[in-house]
Parts: sequence; structure tokens; C-alpha cells
Amino acid sequence: METILTINNLNKKFGNIHAVNNLSFEIKKGNVYGILGPNGSGKSTTLGIILNVVNKTSGNFSWFDGNLSTHNALKKVGAIIERPNFYPYMTAVQNLELVCKIKGITFDKIEEKLKLVNLFQRKDSKFSTYSLGMKQRLAIASALLNDPEILILDEPTNGLDPQGIHEIREIIKTIAHNGTTILLASHLLDEVEKVCTHVVVIREGVKLYSGSVDEMIASYGLFELKVDGETSKLVELLSNFEGIGTVKIEDDKIIATLSKAINAKEINNYLFKNGVILSHLVKRKPSLEQQFLTLTNNKL
Repeated sequence: METILTINNLNKKFGNIHAVNNLSFEIKKGNVYGILGPNGSGKSTTLGIILNVVNKTSGNFSWFDGNLSTHNALKKVGAIIERPNFYPYMTAVQNLELVCKIKGITFDKIEEKLKLVNLFQRKDSKFSTYSLGMKQRLAIASALLNDPEILILDEPTNGLDPQGIHEIREIIKTIAHNGTTILLASHLLDEVEKVCTHVVVIREGVKLYSGSVDEMIASYGLFELKVDGETSKLVELLSNFEGIGTVKIEDDKIIATLSKAINAKEINNYLFKNGVILSHLVKRKPSLEQQFLTLTNNKL
């Protein structure tokens, strides 16, 4: 599979702030990648570096298996890393025609891209009449005018209402289905879980995980347990059971994360033999949110 982007030991410092810290990962053709991390974790800085709008401190990156210079590679990239910036008194078509002139491409794709982002019916409306979600969709259309091999989006649903968020996510899925590789930065776990095939988790510029979303959430799972009284005894017994990694109390439940395969019958028999009778026992597959919190709370 072709490698679209390779990042090796990338660093960016702003004074004493190490915004991007020895970051390395690869983007393969045909996937949807999410750079996931809290606000201020270095996501936008990383995107700025690979798009040549932020200077790196050290490290390197290369586009398309290193076969193209960054200048030529960026002609095959579509990107939105800031709020949509169009002329308010011009229509959608007029704004996109201007983008085409700047990029040195024909107007041939304008109608196609407006249809893709569900704005064709409003193509002759002035930009000033657009909602925030429509403005973001027009920005996506503009980034697709040159049929890029990769589309880069920085917090694409930031500030949108639920309907706007849903529309953007569906458009991203459609673009990916059509074969365009996508790299998006987000602090929203739900967004990454719903639209991305792969994820890079970073905090304070440091990579904590890189791989497929499925692999990240495909651990051995966890148990939710409840007991009437004897909570401390239950916690102690669980902590001493081989195959249980961590034990914590959440609200009125105890959460036991597994480090190997254990079924409910095993754990129930063990506790019963030690004098603990459960009132609640459920095994669950961990969500991306739980895995993310485990990563960001336990590292650094």
C-alpha cells in the first residue's frame, strides 16, 4: 500500500514549550486517520508543519514515499486548517471560481464538488447567507477542487450544531468511500470513532498510540461489578486475581479492566468462594473513550 505521508522524529519548540515531541507515524493510502488529543496537544502544529506553514525545529517528513518535493506534493493535497475565509458578497460558485484561478485549475469540478457537499441548490446564494455548517461544507468543496489524493481537516466540526456535525461526518465518509485518503485532527472521541479507520493519540506533543481504531478498542474488555457492602474486600480480591489489570470505583460500580481473557463465570466463582456475592456483573468491550482516558491518564 502506498505511503502518502511519513513523519520521523518531528519536533517543534516554542520557547520552553515542546509542542511536538519526537513524533513519528505514517499515513497509508485509502484510510481515514484521526490525530486525537486534548486541546493544546500539538495536533494543529503538526498539521501546520507538514503543510509548510509552520517551521519544524528538527526531524523530517516526506510525501508520497519521498518521490516528490514538499512543494510539488502539496499540489496533490487539499487542506482546511483555519476557519473558512470566502468573500461574503460573492456566491458559492463565484468564490470557488476564484479558488480555481488561484490554484491554476479549470472550473470543471465546481458543480460536482458542490453536489458532493450538498450545496448545489444554494450555489447562487451569497456566502454571507450561509450557516456555519454550510460555510464549512463550502470550504471542503474548495479543498477538493483539484481532486487531491489526501484531504487534511483541522477540527472539521468545531462549533457546529448537531445537524451540522452529522452533515460533515457523512460528507467525510463519502469522500473516503470515493478513495480519497483523509487526515483529520480532533479532540472529539466520538468523531474519531465514527469516521476514522486509524488513530494517532497524542498528548503534550508526545505520541501515546498509533494504529487502527479497531485494534485500540479490541482489548480483553472489562467487568462492571456491584456488591451490597464489602466494597473494599471486593476491590482487594479483584486486585489479586490474575488477569485483572486495573480496578477502580466509578459511582456505585467497580470497574475491573482485563489483561487477559476471563469469562464472567470464572470471576463469579472466584468471588463466591471468597465470600463475596455480587449483585451485578456485566462484561463489556471498552469504548475508544475508555482506552483514550487510560492512555492519557497513565502516560507521561
